[in-house]
Formats: sequence, structure tokens, C-alpha cells
Amino acid sequence: MKEWFITNFPNVVQQGWTGETGWWTSIVQTLYMTFWSAIFGGIAGLIFGIALVLFDSDGILPNKIIFNVVDKVVSLFRAIPFIILLAFIAPVTQKIVGTQIGTTAALVPLSVGVFPFYARQVQVALQSVNQGTIESAQSLGSSNWDIISGVYLSEAFPELIRVSTVTLISLVGLTAMAGAIGAGGLGNMAISYGYNRFANDTTLVATILVVIMVLIIQVVGDVWARWIDHSSKV
Repeated sequence: MKEWFITNFPNVVQQGWTGETGWWTSIVQTLYMTFWSAIFGGIAGLIFGIALVLFDSDGILPNKIIFNVVDKVVSLFRAIPFIILLAFIAPVTQKIVGTQIGTTAALVPLSVGVFPFYARQVQVALQSVNQGTIESAQSLGSSNWDIISGVYLSEAFPELIRVSTVTLISLVGLTAMAGAIGAGGLGNMAISYGYNRFANDTTLVATILVVIMVLIIQVVGDVWARWIDHSSKV
């Protein structure tokens, strides 16, 4: 088996497991970019998503001006293709990180790129909460914070897990795109050391590893969402 692998995947073997261009390094870089971008972009997306629901005309804090501002900001960044966004906010990345290249520098455009997508997902998830439950909480004198945490987020939690899963999968794809222009990770491995050097075996293995990551995220997200949904009904 070992000899077969060496014969059929010579470029994969040549890359090695460790080192600056090793496979383990690329995997860690992809996980690093995905994790921290999910944290930063997720927090921003959650805040904007909640704001879109609260300040809507049907929300508990209707405010047309704030809603329109938040809605336009989300729509604006959602409309910019990620590859263009990378170049567009490069000066901002330079100011924040001190460089425009590398995994840490990629966190800025990745976070900015994922937050509007997640904000819309959160908006849809929270809008699925039964309006009658919200009105009941209001009639009992619940504060706005109690309604946000105890009704919106609690009732929509399984759905939030599902949309978070979709967002994470999308984010893995964005890290691959960022890697293709020098951010490192499996995207960089597939393009720089695979496609650009006609090393099809390297591109194939990098693709398989990305697919495995996506499948793991999907399975974990689905199982967790079903478990939470089942627990809430017991």
C-alpha cells in the first residue's frame, strides 16, 4: 500500500507532512482561519442578524432608520464577491495586521466576507420564531433582553445551529479561495503546489481533505441540531 501511494502520489509525498509547506501545516492553517473567522464574523453576523429582526417593522423595537442602515450595510457587503473583497479591504488589513499576506491577514477579509451571509441566516432563523410566543412574553412583562435571550435565541437555537453549519461550510470554501492568493492552507496547497505545478495528485488530495472537513462540519451540525431539537420537545 505504501509503495502504491508513493508511486501514484509522488508530489503529495514530496510535500511532506510537516514543515512550512507540509500537509499538516496546511490543515492547521485552514482550521486556524476557519475558527477565528467564524468567531469574529459570527459575532458580527449574530449582532447584525438580531438587529435586523428587532428593528424591523414587526420587531419588538421597530425603528425604520436603524433597520434600513443595518439592512443596507449587510446587503452591501453581501453583494461584493469575496475575491474582490480581498483586494478592496487590503489597506484595512494592512493597518490592522501589518501585512496583507498570510493566514492572520486573511482573518480580516474572511470575517468581513462571512458576517453578512451569517447575518441573513440569523435573520431568517429568528423570524421563524412563533410570533405568539413573543407576544405572550411581552404580555407577561418580560424585558427586551429576556425576549431576545429567552424567546428568540432559545426558540431558534436548533435552527441557529443549522445556519451556523451552513456558514461554516461556506467559510471553509472562502479560506480555500484566500489560500489561493497567498493566505496559506489547503487552498494554497491545491493551487500553488498542485494546479500551478501540474501536480494533479496534490490538488486531488487537498480537495479530498477540504471535502472531509466539510462533511465533518455537516455531520456534527446536523447531529447537534437534531439532539437540541429533540431535547426541547421532551
